[in-house]
This record gives sequence, structure tokens and C-alpha cells, in this order.
Amino acid sequence: MKKRLVLKVLAAALAASMCLVGCTSTTAESSSASEASSSSAASSEASSEAQSSAAESSEETGGEAASTLSGNISTGGSTSMEQVISALQEGFVELNPDVTITYDPTGSGAGITGAMEGSLDIGLSSRDLKEDETGVTGTTIALDGISIIVNTENTVTDLTIDDLAKIARGEITNWSELGGPDGEIVFVGREAGSGTRDGFESIVGVEDECVYAEELTATGAVIARVQSNANAIGYASLSAVDDTVKTVSIEGVLPSEETVQDGTYQIQRPFVFVTNDSTELSEAAQAFMDFAQSDDADALIAAAGAVPLAD
Repeated sequence: MKKRLVLKVLAAALAASMCLVGCTSTTAESSSASEASSSSAASSEASSEAQSSAAESSEETGGEAASTLSGNISTGGSTSMEQVISALQEGFVELNPDVTITYDPTGSGAGITGAMEGSLDIGLSSRDLKEDETGVTGTTIALDGISIIVNTENTVTDLTIDDLAKIARGEITNWSELGGPDGEIVFVGREAGSGTRDGFESIVGVEDECVYAEELTATGAVIARVQSNANAIGYASLSAVDDTVKTVSIEGVLPSEETVQDGTYQIQRPFVFVTNDSTELSEAAQAFMDFAQSDDADALIAAAGAVPLAD
């Protein structure tokens, strides 16, 4: 009897011992699992932070890529386009600092010839191409209005193209013939070789026929002379004219950006980029051509005193 009791006590003790060991093992395993879970969460958080940091770094370095354009672009020709080409050059090179653009003010004819012969990447002309100027293409990038100006005391407000031609040739010599005051007309213009003079004479149809009282070397000088002489008349680029002189309408139309754009003001001319048909432009030269015709160039063209093309 005692023997059976002892065996039962030993069995109970052994069971209690095994339970204690099992509980300890379970607690250790639970603690280990918790630590592993915590470690995994920390690792996951670190990975997430690394990915976020990489994304931020990518955003910081992923802005607009710097231009890869480089090389030289040679232009030349029209002296009237000097301000426009300078403005376009500055705007383009600011975006493409490794590109160099040169400009040689030799006149429209020389600019067209340079494009034809290949000595220029882009020729500049302040007139349309003539029929015999073949092998090249002209691309108009802007317009130029030429204002006809008189003294502020002059009562004449409107002239026709025919009136201008007769004044230029010396066929009309007194303002009274045009409904104005009795006074001898003083016709003031620019020097030979001036793009503005070429534009005026070609549009009015008086090339090599003008009888000038004075030939001056700058637009400002023409304006100043008209301002100081009550009987003077002259021409100047639209953008240069101020209220010290009076602009007369031509065939009833005053010059403005709008009337130049829509063609109702007749004394205007194009500013043209001329390129060779048989020679492909370099990547840089083509990019400059595209830039000059883009909306981004309009403000530059206007600031330079020319009229952007209508949309």
C-alpha cells in the first residue's frame, strides 16, 4: 500500500517538473518570437526609410536635365535685324550655354548669298527672297512696321502710297498740295545701306529715285530732325517712334502691332531666316531655328522692337 502511494507521489512530482520545463520553454519561445517580430519590424522600417530617402534623392537630382547642345552657329546679313538677332541669341544661349552664335551685319543681300554659298548657317534678310535667289528657303520669324512721321504742328494726318512716292521723288514739294500748311517739304531719310531705308524704298517703289534733303545715320537722328523742323517728313521703325513726332496713317491705317500683323498697314517688311536647301542644319542650328519660331521668342522679338507673327 505504501509502495503504491510512493509511486503516485513520484509520478505527480515528475509531471509537475515536466510542466515547469514546458512552461519555461514556451515562455522563452514566445519571448524569442516577440524579439524576432520586433527586429523584423525595425528592419522593415529601416528599409522603408531607405526607400524614402532614395526617392527624395531621386527627386532632388531628377529635375530638368541640362542642355547637351553645343557648337557654333554662324549668322549674318540684315543690319535691321541686329536687335532681334541679339535678343534671340541671348535667350537661346541662356538655355544652351555651350552654343556660340555669331552675327555679321553685312546687309540682306550678303546674308542671302552667305546662305546660298554655305558660308553662313543662317542668313538674315529684312526682305522677301527674289525669284532669282534659288536654292535657299526663307522663314519669316518676325515683322517690322515702318512709321511715316511728321512734325507735331503739321495738320496732315493721312497719306497714300502714291503721295509718299511723289514726295520721295520730289514731285510733290509743298504741304499745301496735300491739304496741309504752305511750307516746302523737307524729306529726311537714312543713309545708303540702311535696312530701314531699303524697306521704305522697296515698299513705296522708289529705289534709287529718292531726293533726300538729308540722309542721317540713325533712326534717332531722323526723329530728332523731324521734331525740330515743322516741314519735315521721315520714316522710322515702329518701335522707335515716340510722342515728340506725329505718325500719319497710310491709306487710312495707322501702324501698330495689330495692323502690322493683320497686313492692313502696308509699309512693313518681314524679318527672314534664310537656309540652304541642300545642306542640313546642325542640331544646334536647327534648335535655334525652332526657338526663334516658338512662343517663347515672342516676348524677345517684341522687346527688340519688332512685331511677333500672329498666332
